[in-house]
Amino acid sequence: MSSQDPSTETGASDPVGQGPAGNAAALTVIAGAVSAVVAALVVGLSATQALSLLGIPDPGPLTTYGLPALRALADLSAALTVGALLFAAFLTPPQSSGLLDAGGYRALRRASWFALTWACCAALLVPLTVSDTTGQPLGQVWRPEQLWRAIDQVDLAEAWRTTVVFALVVAIGCRLALRWGWTPLLFGASILTMMPLALTGHSSSGGSHDVATNSLILHLVAAAIWVGGLFAVLAHAVRGGAHTDLAARRFSAVATVAFVVIGISGVVNSWVRVPADELFTSTYGRLVLAKAAALVVLGVFGYLQRRAALPALAANPRDRAALVRFGGVEAMIFAATMGLAVGLGRTPPPPPRTVPTPAEVELGYDLAGPPTAARLLFDWRFDLIFGTLAVVLAVVYLLGVRRLRLRGDAWPVGRTVAWLSGCAVLLLATSSGVGRYSPAVFSVHMGQHMALSMLAPILFALGGAVTLALRALPAAGRGAAPGPREWILAAVHNPVSRFLTQPIVASVIFVGGFYALYMGGLYDTFVDSHGAHLLMNIHFLLSGYLFYWVVIGIDPKPRPVQPLTKLAMVFGSLPFHAFFGIVLMSMTTVMGGWFFRALDLDWNGDLLGDQRAGGSFAWASGEVPLVVVMLALLIQWSRSDTKLAKRTDRAAERDNDADLAAHNAMYARLAKRDREVRK
Repeated sequence: MSSQDPSTETGASDPVGQGPAGNAAALTVIAGAVSAVVAALVVGLSATQALSLLGIPDPGPLTTYGLPALRALADLSAALTVGALLFAAFLTPPQSSGLLDAGGYRALRRASWFALTWACCAALLVPLTVSDTTGQPLGQVWRPEQLWRAIDQVDLAEAWRTTVVFALVVAIGCRLALRWGWTPLLFGASILTMMPLALTGHSSSGGSHDVATNSLILHLVAAAIWVGGLFAVLAHAVRGGAHTDLAARRFSAVATVAFVVIGISGVVNSWVRVPADELFTSTYGRLVLAKAAALVVLGVFGYLQRRAALPALAANPRDRAALVRFGGVEAMIFAATMGLAVGLGRTPPPPPRTVPTPAEVELGYDLAGPPTAARLLFDWRFDLIFGTLAVVLAVVYLLGVRRLRLRGDAWPVGRTVAWLSGCAVLLLATSSGVGRYSPAVFSVHMGQHMALSMLAPILFALGGAVTLALRALPAAGRGAAPGPREWILAAVHNPVSRFLTQPIVASVIFVGGFYALYMGGLYDTFVDSHGAHLLMNIHFLLSGYLFYWVVIGIDPKPRPVQPLTKLAMVFGSLPFHAFFGIVLMSMTTVMGGWFFRALDLDWNGDLLGDQRAGGSFAWASGEVPLVVVMLALLIQWSRSDTKLAKRTDRAAERDNDADLAAHNAMYARLAKRDREVRK
């Protein structure tokens, strides 16, 4: 924190509604109006059809048209929040002291207002959603005793209530932060705030809802980054902020990736929602085509902007005309597209042509039979989140190795093998038959748990990705804007990393997660939630990586850890892990039994026996990581001793064994003193 407000720099602020600041505000207001109007118009075309298909009474025009308009404003506010925080964190450099510069400070303050608007829209959408779901007019739903009782029964209303809380936290955090180090955390918090809504709606129900939900998460996050980042760069350019050329260049790379992700995830989501032969015959299909056409237009404008604006800024950083011109038009098209997307979300997709089985309703897909070895290995269902993550991690790592080798630098083959093996374990655990059967069979779930928390993290820790990145990425240089290499160093050495890498903290997170999840009742409560399974897998990976990074990781750490402490962490966690497996084997009640019975899988009748099998697997699987960790520690200690001996020999050669001579002289003096004492 600092008493100096970055906005007090010369030219850092303009009166609201006047000059450049007023132009940026006007652009935002117009975009919000366009998005809300388009959403209301699209819903007007399909509202009657939606109500008749769902069998819900008409709640009145205020709900029918007000809900999509307000939803469009909420989505735009979310994107603007994400984009402003993206800008403050990664698109503009901070001051050398770590404080935000004027551009980053203004972006952070805009994010606070956008997040507050997001929270207000979400709060208003709670009663509107209840009215829309129940078919009651908004005036009746407003009564507090009825509203609070209905929220817990309507998933979408509950998601909006959660969004209110998260968005307020982001808004408050943006008001309190002045240092750059907080902005990446706030950016991550804004992405997290989008998740309650991403896990509800059309994509979270019906057949293939696992694929639909995962694709929607990628789609929404990429769209928010693209839309919000564009508005943030435009606002900065209109105000004549510093480093506009750098921000535009960085955002261009981000927007290109976002465009690819939006396109692929949109195709996947539409593929599982609407049959190809109904794209032109159903309202939902026609809206999908309209949205695809809008994406193509946005891609064209993005390409033109890249061709015109970036060279102009490179030649003259003050030449922002092309950026503002193309970006302004692109922003308006984005606003209309977001309204179209809201209308699409309010339009029911074509009904399924076959009656889904209970397993398909709960899981999103059917299971061919019991989990045999062949099915676990070859019955694949690609996980769009973790499967894609595994592929991306492998490709990026290999690109880093390639860059080092082209530069003439060596990189140990063993580290590459370890990292790629970790990616393979992640891919197999989430996208093979293991990932397919893990939500339905507890023993398979426990096998996935062990692979994600105790095998893949070991391999990732031995891969040394951070060390590779620090060697492959160029340094920013003195006086230059910090880049990815500096961001990685800041992440490794920040106070949060120092706290998490304390041996006791890392061990408690690693071991305590088992007990909190399974013995604390979380698994039994959320076993039917796709979002909960995503969070579980994320926790398994991150907690395992944190633990093994401290124990055997070769990457730089915020704090040194002594070898004996590492051994204590390993052997101290083993009894808790073994006890966890024993507890599972001795339990007489089935965790999540209500969900497994609802799947109606006739080949999985002995649920208690399957749970005990999972417990025995958890108990026995701790031996394999122990062997790998002990071997890794022995090799690392041996190499450390060898390096120390070589450094000592080189020092001795430089100073003619000065240290040895000093020791011998000290012993000679001690011996002489002893002789004098005896005399």
